[in-house]
Amino acid sequence: MIESLTNLKIKYLVKLKQKKYRSLHNQFLVEGEHLVFEAKKSNMVETIFYTDDNYGIEDSFQISNQVMLKISELGNSKGVVAICNKQDFKDLSNKILMLDGIQDPGNLGTLIRSAAAFGFKTIIAENTVDFFNEKVIRSSQGAIFYVNLIEANLSEFIEKNKNYHYYGTDVLKGQNLKDVTFGHDKIVIVLGNEGNGVRDIIKSKMNTNIRISMQATESLNVGVAGGILMYEAREE
Repeated sequence: MIESLTNLKIKYLVKLKQKKYRSLHNQFLVEGEHLVFEAKKSNMVETIFYTDDNYGIEDSFQISNQVMLKISELGNSKGVVAICNKQDFKDLSNKILMLDGIQDPGNLGTLIRSAAAFGFKTIIAENTVDFFNEKVIRSSQGAIFYVNLIEANLSEFIEKNKNYHYYGTDVLKGQNLKDVTFGHDKIVIVLGNEGNGVRDIIKSKMNTNIRISMQATESLNVGVAGGILMYEAREE
């Protein structure tokens, strides 16, 4: 059992709570039985750390409750944490979700969950909260393990991938969603920052800009709006 907070493995775990170390080592943490199970199903788990005597499996280490408290983002003294390897780049899917400056981890996690549910297997983001932020992973409910996650310059991506039809969001000048058809084999839905929307430079590159008609409110939460658009564009 690992009981020391200065153990090298534990010090490495603590470092992975910071984005710069996740990026440096291409690894991240997941916490809780459900998320560890989903990560294992996706073959992304490298090492597991647990407190329960009955949890021991191959490539795992038992740790004390005190050590778990040091690692846990939830403040739990018991449970399970896993080191996961970030996935390799996969081929672009026919349906892509593009994110321009999403800042709230809960919104990003919700969007990842909806993307996985409605067939948007590739997500491309710029100036957006880290995909592997603990709150993002938890909000995704494990869906993060089933999508292709890419950080890229959106303008450059659009210029290099003209074979996609790009649908942006514009609450003032966009075409009413009920009048939009998603009749293209390759499509990208683009969502913008919670406060400012899609940047003008990106919006100008869209083939179609969309607005969702509403009553008694001017705008929707980006997670809700994204879910509606991806649902409408899903493949039956």
